Amino acid sequence: MKALVISGGGSKGAFAGGVAQYLQGELGREYDLYIGTSTGSLLISHLALNKIAEIKEVYTNVNQSSIFNRRPFLVKQDKFGQDQISINHFKVLRNFFRGSKTFGESKNLRKLITNTLSKEEFLLLKNGPKDVVVTVSNLSLNETEYKSIKDFDYEDFVDWIWISCNYIPFMSLVTKNGCEYADGGFGSMVPIKEALERGATEVDVIILETEVTHYSNLPSKNVFSLLSNLHGFMMDRIEKQNITIGKYVAGHQDAIINLYYTPTVLTTNSLVFKKEKMKQWWESGYQFAASKNIDNNEIKTDE
Repeated sequence: MKALVISGGGSKGAFAGGVAQYLQGELGREYDLYIGTSTGSLLISHLALNKIAEIKEVYTNVNQSSIFNRRPFLVKQDKFGQDQISINHFKVLRNFFRGSKTFGESKNLRKLITNTLSKEEFLLLKNGPKDVVVTVSNLSLNETEYKSIKDFDYEDFVDWIWISCNYIPFMSLVTKNGCEYADGGFGSMVPIKEALERGATEVDVIILETEVTHYSNLPSKNVFSLLSNLHGFMMDRIEKQNITIGKYVAGHQDAIINLYYTPTVLTTNSLVFKKEKMKQWWESGYQFAASKNIDNNEIKTDE
């Protein structure tokens, strides 16, 4: 049983799309199980349908307005062309006055999901042989939960995809079934273990970070950058723990894990969605997967 696991990573999901396009389109990989966290959850339904061109169109044309109905931050470029992020105090305060528990709201993202995954496509997957699973964090019960497309109707599953991507406190906090839910990455950034526990014997894992840390965070300039650095630190710890546990479980089950890290640092703020960069990342993901598999084939030939 083969599985594809895609980690969280916000806008960096474009890179994962390029890798997956090569694995499925050029190598002809077929997966029985797809598991995603956050941005990975957005990709996996279309990958399971083999509708890669459609999800590429989404990822390479998305912008801030596609995600946020209330964007809590401002993006400006400094004299070196680097993005500078700061809190939009007016919008954040207005959001709090409206009774929101978070700085911003991401209801536009849910609309985007319904516009790109139709009920017919949902039913095709639900009634088909493949399983599609998204990761969410239940903050009320302090648990990580995995939601299979087989267990829900269309509206519920769209909710779970959306919830899996909600990186609080910058995006929406969702109450469902009496519990508060948020981004799946808070509990499981790279759900390799879940894939193995569901019976996978070979797992391709796309990890939207470099294998080795290549940079140090600059000193925090404002509340936004401090929270961003703090979240980044936590996610990095969770990611490394997930990978270590996944390798341990795979070793005891004689399962094969193929890891695809990003070769370079794509961005230090994955909440910024820019079409031009995401088009480049998709292409670089495709080229990276191609080069990695060429290298692997050469090693096997030499052996």
